[in-house]
Amino acid sequence: MGEEWPEKDELVVCTVDELKTFGVFVKLEEYEGKEGLIHISEVAPGWVKHLRDYVREGQKVVCKVLHVDPQRGHIDLSLKAVKEGQKRERINEWKREKKAKKWLSLAGISNDEHAEVEMKLTDAYGSLYDAFVEVVKTGKEVLIALGIKPEYADAIREVAVANVKPPSVQIVGYVELTCPLPAGVEIIKEALKKAEERIRIKPSDKNTDGTKVECFYIGAPRYKICVTASDYKTAENILSDAANTAIEVIKRNEGHGKFYRNIS
Repeated sequence: MGEEWPEKDELVVCTVDELKTFGVFVKLEEYEGKEGLIHISEVAPGWVKHLRDYVREGQKVVCKVLHVDPQRGHIDLSLKAVKEGQKRERINEWKREKKAKKWLSLAGISNDEHAEVEMKLTDAYGSLYDAFVEVVKTGKEVLIALGIKPEYADAIREVAVANVKPPSVQIVGYVELTCPLPAGVEIIKEALKKAEERIRIKPSDKNTDGTKVECFYIGAPRYKICVTASDYKTAENILSDAANTAIEVIKRNEGHGKFYRNIS
């Protein structure tokens, strides 16, 4: 993080450094040289008899910032104020950011410009990791638009493509397809094939990297369409498009088709 001190109510990743009778001293991982105190009353709900029942030296913990006094160098923290889900999410975020910092170091950016590039990416996307994800999805142009040199933009994109696995979502829809013609079975197969191929013949679509459409037979006349995409909005659009493609093929061959987002 670029800030020198954490803000009140911020969730910070810490390493337990020393246990005292009155509380726990920790080092703040994202604020170099900064140390905080978790008073024994903020370690866990209720009465804490033995601190080692809750924390140990070297352990990574997530704390909520209660108070910051830069003049005195004091940071008061709470362990009990952080829920388990918040802890998992914050630790994962911290780990991702550590990875992203390592990736940026592989891009060959000069020492003089490294901090500036990192700040531009973090300011634009909220985190370095999210910046790398966006580069994979959108391309180096987003970097150049931030004022990053083209040669650095090329290098960052190469590192991003080699290391980032963009998040994905999966949704399912259903189609009913019937065709009275003698070749009806083959026509239905062709309709489903066209549905699967639809994503590959629309190169103008955005956010389709890593997108997949698969069709499955679940019992005539119903077929399942599974879509994997980078986000739900994209997935929903592709699902609708794939279903309509299959239905159009069927209708052109005297058949009937209907799309269901869900079936009971």
